[in-house]
Amino acid sequence: MDDLSGLEIIELLREHMSCMERVSPPESRHALNLDGLRKPEITFWTIWDDSALAGCGALKALDGQHGEIKSMRTASAYLRKGVASQMLRHIIDQAKRRGYRRLSLETGSFEYFAPPENFTRVLDLHLAGLLELMLKIQIVYL
Repeated sequence: MDDLSGLEIIELLREHMSCMERVSPPESRHALNLDGLRKPEITFWTIWDDSALAGCGALKALDGQHGEIKSMRTASAYLRKGVASQMLRHIIDQAKRRGYRRLSLETGSFEYFAPPENFTRVLDLHLAGLLELMLKIQIVYL
């Protein structure tokens, strides 16, 4: 777990928010800022390569059986190196440990948000044990 106090994570989350401002209209931005990620119902993790921050992700408890994937971001230097897949596996494993029966992900509907094929395979392989995956698609109109 990460306490969201390090300069590296603050900068990665600033990059994340800035990117969302560029690719999503205001009404379709659901990324959480630092204060939003520090709420007690959210658990936040980071992946490090020695002292370099590779990526992050969070799991929000919506209720006792339902969680939501939040704030997944890979640092630019680590894109397409499996960081997102590793974080997704971790979040799904945590959801299973918590006994969640539903796991949600809100995402955009246009090309920028299309997950790589490998990422989708990881999702398919690690859903065993979750009785339902609810994928909420936030439709973005340009």
